[in-house]
Amino acid sequence: MPWWRRLPALTSGWWAEFSLQTKLLAIATLVVSIVMTGLTFFALNGIQTEARMGDTRYARDLGLLLASNVTPLAAQGNDRELARVTEEFWRSSRSLRYIFYADPEGVIYLGIPISKVDSGNDLLLSRRLELPSDLRQRPQNPLIRQHLTPDGLVTDVFVPMVNGKDYLGVMALGVNPNEAVLATAALTRNVTVAVFVSIWVLVILGAVFNALTITRPVKELLRGVRSVADGDFGARIALPVGGELGELLNGFNTMATQLEAYDEANIEELTAAQVKQQSLIATMADGALLLDPEGQVVLVNPTARRLFRWEGRKLEGQELLSLLPDSLTMELQEPFDAVRSRERDSAEVRCSINEPSRTLRLVLQAVRDGSGETLKGIAVTVQDLTREVELNAAQSRFISNVSHELRTPLFNIKSYVETLHDMGDQLDEDMTREFLATANAETDRLTRLVNDVLDLSRLESDRVWSFEPTEVEAAMEQTLRTYKLNADDKGVSLDLAVPPSLPRIRGNYDLLLQVFDNLVGNAVKFSTSGDMVQLRAYLWPDTCPIKADDASSPLPRLRVEVADSGTGISEEDCRRVFERFYRVENAVHTEAGTGLGLSIVRGILQKHGSDISMVSELGIGTTFWFDLPLEGADEDELIINAERKALALS
Repeated sequence: MPWWRRLPALTSGWWAEFSLQTKLLAIATLVVSIVMTGLTFFALNGIQTEARMGDTRYARDLGLLLASNVTPLAAQGNDRELARVTEEFWRSSRSLRYIFYADPEGVIYLGIPISKVDSGNDLLLSRRLELPSDLRQRPQNPLIRQHLTPDGLVTDVFVPMVNGKDYLGVMALGVNPNEAVLATAALTRNVTVAVFVSIWVLVILGAVFNALTITRPVKELLRGVRSVADGDFGARIALPVGGELGELLNGFNTMATQLEAYDEANIEELTAAQVKQQSLIATMADGALLLDPEGQVVLVNPTARRLFRWEGRKLEGQELLSLLPDSLTMELQEPFDAVRSRERDSAEVRCSINEPSRTLRLVLQAVRDGSGETLKGIAVTVQDLTREVELNAAQSRFISNVSHELRTPLFNIKSYVETLHDMGDQLDEDMTREFLATANAETDRLTRLVNDVLDLSRLESDRVWSFEPTEVEAAMEQTLRTYKLNADDKGVSLDLAVPPSLPRIRGNYDLLLQVFDNLVGNAVKFSTSGDMVQLRAYLWPDTCPIKADDASSPLPRLRVEVADSGTGISEEDCRRVFERFYRVENAVHTEAGTGLGLSIVRGILQKHGSDISMVSELGIGTTFWFDLPLEGADEDELIINAERKALALS
């Protein structure tokens, strides 16, 4: 390959060998030299421009001076005298190149060094000057131009000769440039080149000196520093360098020696501290994992192995997300990526796993270096909240059921007893017996509620409830009797609309009675004087047979509705009314409540393989409805209904 083709590769390799300092020095020198050369060029150009303007002014003045002297001679036609004066003028100035005279037609008839008068040579060709037509109109403003000849630059001056109103022709002068200015420009150019070359010679000499005396020790020092930074405290620099640079190298060797001794003295202590730390992690009650910045497992304590059933497995070097169940991986992916990408320093995830069934709380904490910029790893703490969640749920359900479900029977018993106490003399024997019977029934119901309160708190558990043929109409009538006094006090009418011979359903009487109590109680609570609360029951769909031969056809059920013409519920509240502890009265009504009634109703109906629906409008009223399985429905039909309801809810 020719050398000129290898030149770019050789140049790039040669340039890469220089240090950053040398490259910056070369670039700075190039910039300074270019700036100085440019300044010199502009200065020279200015001098030359000024010289040309001086030549132009000198030529103009010289032409006007000569024209003023020869115009009278041209007007008299005295060509011999005109030639004599012109020759004397030409000989008196060394800067004149030529002098020509042209008649009004532009034909040259006299000139120096060429003249017809002197030579009389007819072989001389007549030449004509092509000049602007308006030149004769401005005798004091001659035409000046410059042109380049083989002998150098010449300034041409064309002065019109006007005698009174007569135009006699044109006088033309050729003026040489100022030799002193040309010499000065040449000298400046030479000095500029010399300065440019001198700067680069000094820079090259400085670079060579720097490479021989400074660059090598600095490179060795840099190599030693990198070795110490990598943990090699045995690195030393052995160069015979004196002065301050030699002291720097000796100081580095001393520092490396002290670091090596310190490392050897403390390695045993660090090992003991590491053993203590590992022992502490191993005995933690919570699970603990340490990950590297890539999310791979570095350390796992026994508790974490037990929680995730990792006993006997080698986990170090594997990605954590690939070891976890799919459901947990999906929940952990987003916070894990956020901690790795430094969007957050910590994240918390609470989730449930099925094998074994547990509720876990995972806390991710970024581990950074002292500056807080570099991610060194991720610490993961795993807490088993299964027992705590179960206890909190049981306690919440117990308190909510006791506070809400015992209020109505106690209030009814107190109302009837107070009525008997205050108006005992005014009531006849039949009414007294009716009041006592109602109080006795509420007492029995209260006893049942107290005995079953723990069972109700486990509606969402795996407890199996007993379902048997039940008279829904009896439960509805008992509910209306319970709220009759309360409704009469508020001026609210109660109505029961059921067809004759209403079929029995398969369910739990006490649970259904609690459903009616909650729905009717809420309807009476949020109704005012003149409103009506109605309980309705009918078959749905009404065209279905009692037994469905086709498993895909809808099963016959008994639809129950509780409707009122009270204050109604807003659309936003309808979406949240079945949530635990959510109370509509906070936004619309003023009646007090715990916000648990409708959530309990939904839980009871789901145990019956059903769900509750509602429609409401402010100022018009509210209607709740649900479907119950008929007496003839077997366990398989209840399971089918429960699956359909669960699918619809999902």
